[in-house]
Amino acid sequence: MDGLRVTNNELIVLLDPTGRAIGTAPKAPSHHSETPLHLAFSCYLTDPAGRILITQRAHGKASFPSVWTNSCCGHPAPGEGLRDAIRRRVRTELGLGVEEPTLVLPRFRYRATAADGVVENELCPVVRATATGETRLDPEEVEAAEWRDWDECVALVDHPTASPWFRSQMEQLVPLGAPAEWPAAAPALLPPAITW
Repeated sequence: MDGLRVTNNELIVLLDPTGRAIGTAPKAPSHHSETPLHLAFSCYLTDPAGRILITQRAHGKASFPSVWTNSCCGHPAPGEGLRDAIRRRVRTELGLGVEEPTLVLPRFRYRATAADGVVENELCPVVRATATGETRLDPEEVEAAEWRDWDECVALVDHPTASPWFRSQMEQLVPLGAPAEWPAAAPALLPPAITW
């Protein structure tokens, strides 16, 4: 699937409150005012200088358009491992490769409502990885991407255009220190629905 666009046929993995898979559903029609709990991920890409790639979601995105957030978010396909899902989405959205993925927040969960009433409701493991290559943005997914120092990332939390999941993740990440200092979490702590 690497590099291929998955659109109307993309499936999300539905979860029970313990993080066990209970089925699948089409991605687009599943996001509404009563979006069911489902599996996702968030990735923070770093460069050799320790900066983080911060992205702005495309203006045409169905949920939370135009917000600034972490490097890449996505939904693992049924049966797809977390590292494979991250590599696939980072390649598709940003044109980048991924090295040294490290699990940081294995059980991060959030629920957020957009201005139009669409809800995100995700169990969303957070991973840090090193980016390789040159950015090549998919304009249907990403409006802009900027490498920012950690202090700038922390300051983004207070900006009105920051995504709600970025704010919630940063509440847990900032106490861990700069990205290079984030400790690795054990893959055994992941939700039962996903493998490392």
